Amino acid sequence: MTEFFNSYLAADFGAFLQFKRSLGYRYARGEYTLREFDRFLRRNARRYRTGRLDQGILAWLASKPQRKAVSVSMDAAVLRQFCLYLRRRPGKLLFREPLWPRLPTQSSFVPYILSAHDIGRLLKLAGQLDRPPFRAALYRALLLLLYCTGLRFGEALRLCIRDVHTRQGTVFVETFKGRARWVPFDRSLARELDKYLAARRTFASAQPDERFFVGVNKTRLPVKTAWETLRGLFKKAGLKPDRGRVGPRPYDLRHAFAIQRLTRWSRQGVNLQTRLPWLSAYMGHDDILGTETYLTATPELLGLAAHRFRRRYLMTRNDRTAEEQ
Repeated sequence: MTEFFNSYLAADFGAFLQFKRSLGYRYARGEYTLREFDRFLRRNARRYRTGRLDQGILAWLASKPQRKAVSVSMDAAVLRQFCLYLRRRPGKLLFREPLWPRLPTQSSFVPYILSAHDIGRLLKLAGQLDRPPFRAALYRALLLLLYCTGLRFGEALRLCIRDVHTRQGTVFVETFKGRARWVPFDRSLARELDKYLAARRTFASAQPDERFFVGVNKTRLPVKTAWETLRGLFKKAGLKPDRGRVGPRPYDLRHAFAIQRLTRWSRQGVNLQTRLPWLSAYMGHDDILGTETYLTATPELLGLAAHRFRRRYLMTRNDRTAEEQ
């Protein structure tokens, strides 16, 4: 794995990554952090050499002032594990760890739960994307797929044509985070995806191994392009201001899916505790703890829960009264 890195710590980074994966961790996020830090050390090789690793770590963590504190904290956690790994390796020269900054370990961001009315406005605005004409069909299909299935943003953009089966109403998601899985969807979404595929075939080649969503280059839809386009639609819809980290993000479509599913089950009166494992498996989580991140309490959900509690309380009280009589 040394070929992934190019700084004076290349061999150590490679050995550390191999060690983590030998324990069963995928460590994809950690690898990304190590690669970024490796590039920083290579660019500043004269300033941060052996023995000045502590200064290099702090300088890199401070090199992106616009990043969220929780993101910096995640990077710092990876580097702390790397330093611990170096200390335990025999024959390694002594080095000084930095005075690690105290940073939040959890995000304080509150997701924006998009309503069906919000989605309708976004779809209408997506239909006005006319340069090139294929963009309207592209972003309508992307919005509907994300909202109706709760796929992760990256999962949707990585789909190939062979993964989407509109006749069976299923999508196969390769292992990305968590587990690979089949995701079933409603026939109404299948009809929308069929329309998109028809438009896609007139725009670009549509072989089974090619990406389902493609951009101007006709081979794939870049994450940054899709993200910025959806952010632009949020702003045009009046859901997000021009500046600041407030308002909905494209990832909030996944939050909206989870809440809408939970709300429907609540209306039907089903036992939510027995259905949460279903939702967890559908969304590709390894356990329910990962799903809890998406379970935001909304006024409607709280109202439904209160109604169910009141009905259960009245039934219990009436039963007790009947027993006493």
